[in-house]
Amino acid sequence: MTMINSFFNQTTKAAPLAVFRIFFGLMMCASIIRFWANGWIEKLYIEPSFFFSYYGFEWVKPLGNYTYLLFIICGLSALAVMVGFRYRLSIIAFFLSFTYIELMDKTTYLNHYYFISLLSFLMIFLPAGQCFSVDARRNGSQDYVPKWSLDSIKLLLGIVYFYAGLAKLNSDWLFRAMPLKIWLPGKYDIPILGDFLHQEWIIYAFSWGGAIYDLCIPFLLLWRRTRLIAFALVVVFHVLTRVLFPIGMFPYIMIVSALIFFDSNLHERILKTINKIISVISNAVRNLLDKKDSTNKEDRSFATSAYRSGRLKMTSRENSKTPKWKLTLLTIFFTIQLLLPWRYLLYPDELFWTEEGFRFSWRVMLMEKAGYANFKIVDRTNDETFYIDNTDFLTSFQEKQMSFQPDFILEYAHHLQDHFASQGKEVEIYVESFVALNGRRSQPYIDPSVDLTKQKDSFKHKNWILPFKDEIKGI
Repeated sequence: MTMINSFFNQTTKAAPLAVFRIFFGLMMCASIIRFWANGWIEKLYIEPSFFFSYYGFEWVKPLGNYTYLLFIICGLSALAVMVGFRYRLSIIAFFLSFTYIELMDKTTYLNHYYFISLLSFLMIFLPAGQCFSVDARRNGSQDYVPKWSLDSIKLLLGIVYFYAGLAKLNSDWLFRAMPLKIWLPGKYDIPILGDFLHQEWIIYAFSWGGAIYDLCIPFLLLWRRTRLIAFALVVVFHVLTRVLFPIGMFPYIMIVSALIFFDSNLHERILKTINKIISVISNAVRNLLDKKDSTNKEDRSFATSAYRSGRLKMTSRENSKTPKWKLTLLTIFFTIQLLLPWRYLLYPDELFWTEEGFRFSWRVMLMEKAGYANFKIVDRTNDETFYIDNTDFLTSFQEKQMSFQPDFILEYAHHLQDHFASQGKEVEIYVESFVALNGRRSQPYIDPSVDLTKQKDSFKHKNWILPFKDEIKGI
């Protein structure tokens, strides 16, 4: 307990946390603008007539045209986080708005959306607005913060990387180079690199290299002697993934996040550079407005004025003690993050096939699935049988995701049941479903004799998923 108390009472320079806050807010604001500019709000949240919900969050739905307002709140709160304006309120607003957006439709699930929700929740409890911020300029700046506040971000990043590496230790990824063997040859049009992506040894090198990278990179970043090489690997790895796969801002977020592992000297230089940029911009604006009074000639930027005047104050050990409730909450948070990816062990059958326990476990780009789902409707009143055209109810993207995910199939079947119930019909719903996994031939997926209207979604094993006729060995 003495060692634990000693650790939580340690302080460190605040500059790394300030840099992390600035780049996080900048990246999130840019992501929201990019999402809006590409028309994805309209395409994903306005046009569809039906949305797939997460179990337990069925009440979270798009807000019609007010969805745009939700994105505005998210973007503005990200901007406020970046400049450190009412930081605590801003990061809470960002976490709530971003997580609501993430939960609106399960179809858009991505691991890095989940990562951003977790990270923004964690940042609520970090003193990231106490240095180089609007709040610090108004209330006084602190150049020291509790050391655990930086270590908690490092731990979350380490969990993401290490668990992603563990997930790659399976026979499909290592010994069949799947699904990279499907994806990489299609990137032949990439200059220079595309000429090599059809060669089998290159594909296997990517598979094994990706697993080794994910498993080792957190430890290489932690060790001072390998930190610079490790950061170079982070840049190369994520630039490659950005070139090869359309995964948005995530590579840039991970590159910038890795800076948290460096010493405070680097971050103080970054803050001074940002300060100079702000000074140049503010001087240009003042010159443009032709304001010559002496007050406006004062350096009004966020940080260096505080550094120069010596108004920054060191947080003492006594003042930096972390409340027990916060430590308890963070302990629960990280315990969940460490245990949740292992919940798949509670289910029988192949994880990649049933996907029970697949989400929220850092299993990144491990499988290529394609499915076919044909829904048969039986009208109980007259025994009439007919089939559904899924495009009457779903977008092409929703139909694709639904075709190989059992919880989607079940939820869609209940939606069809409600649709026909509104017409006064009592129906039974069956599905003829086939799925191909990682280059294998398609196999029957859902038991066609099961009436899906009588099945309820839950955390229990879905015994109406047909067995996988192969074996994938590994974690």
